[in-house]
Amino acid sequence: MQIHVVRAGESLWSIAQSYGTTVDVIVQANQIPEPDQLVVGQALVVPIYGHFYTVRAGDSLWSIAQRFQMNYLTLAQINGINPYQTLSVGLRLYIPPTVKSNAEALAYIEPRGDTVSEDVANQAREASPYLTYLALFSYEAKRDGSLKVPPSGELSSIARQAGAVMSLVVTNLEEGNFSGELAQDILQSSAVQERLLNNVLTEANRVGNVRDIHFDFEALPASQREAYVQFLRRAGEKFHPAGYLVSAALAPKASDEAQGTWQVAHDYGAIGEVVDFVVLMTYEWGYITGPPMAVSPINEVERVLNYALTKMPASKIMMGQNLYGYDWPLPFVQGQTRATALSPQRAIELAKRYHAAIQYDTTAQAPYFYYVDQDGQQHVVWFEDARSIQAKFDLMKKLNLRGIAYWRLGLPFPQNWLLLADNFNIVKR
Repeated sequence: MQIHVVRAGESLWSIAQSYGTTVDVIVQANQIPEPDQLVVGQALVVPIYGHFYTVRAGDSLWSIAQRFQMNYLTLAQINGINPYQTLSVGLRLYIPPTVKSNAEALAYIEPRGDTVSEDVANQAREASPYLTYLALFSYEAKRDGSLKVPPSGELSSIARQAGAVMSLVVTNLEEGNFSGELAQDILQSSAVQERLLNNVLTEANRVGNVRDIHFDFEALPASQREAYVQFLRRAGEKFHPAGYLVSAALAPKASDEAQGTWQVAHDYGAIGEVVDFVVLMTYEWGYITGPPMAVSPINEVERVLNYALTKMPASKIMMGQNLYGYDWPLPFVQGQTRATALSPQRAIELAKRYHAAIQYDTTAQAPYFYYVDQDGQQHVVWFEDARSIQAKFDLMKKLNLRGIAYWRLGLPFPQNWLLLADNFNIVKR
């Protein structure tokens, strides 16, 4: 699989010609609505066997071979060059496919209302072939141990047909917000916990094709840190004999000193011991009411992952990944400015409409662009593209993580799924 960044003057025809493929193949892979209108800086995936690497300043045949886990003599032979020659900047080298590693993939899906809409069902159909777990969000725990149950419709059978299993997401959401008070009421009562876990078990058996019970308790008071660990331990004792895994979503932090509202009660080490895996919510550095920046800058994500690796094995860590970006009006005013969420595909459409060139932040490994709308309002958009998600996949492989967890389905990002399949053998349970 090749990632190609559009340059000024290029067309889909010229790009297809350079890789020996067709315009239709590229259009289909990237779901391009107007093939004759590309955006400078737009990252396209080109489905070819292997990919090409363009030599940069400082590269050597040996360093390139090391990067792609190849023997440098083999790389030279494939490309018909002298293994001892100095490489010219701009030289294009063919890199054959490497052996794929195994990884799990989880994606949250959130039906709204009383039924599963056809749109949500289609989201599940499109994504499930690439998933280990389809995570139904959310089962809202109540103060008496009962559950507010989301519609599940045919999601379980849709997942099963694609070889995926269901994960049931249990939260402390109350009236649309995570409630630390609600969680405390549950965590301080053994009877309520028992009732809640029994209700979750009943629901898992009803839904069918469930493999994982996933707890997403957020904004917990610091006083509930140990109680939450004991609750998750108790959940394991309840669900493991019934054949279910137990997992937990954790707020991102990079040190023991992180004491924010979202992080303080999430004890990475203790929780890592009692659950089968965790989802680290490594996104929302850029958020709706915050200043413009990448949603999941890779430098910050790696700091969180490196900290987590000091607390639990890599085999228990799922890296969280956003399937969305944000559009901020400028100038940003703290307490007033609100961003609008958008999909990567929508971001490209905006750049096209307002004739904006897409730029790329190499530190954050994230694309962005500026534009001025029809009312004269300036905006900045940070989003995800093929380059940014490939950087995350490279990080996953570097750290040998268990897998990746996406928040959430419903925001089109076709390049992600093709690259996920190109990089990993997705574990099916």
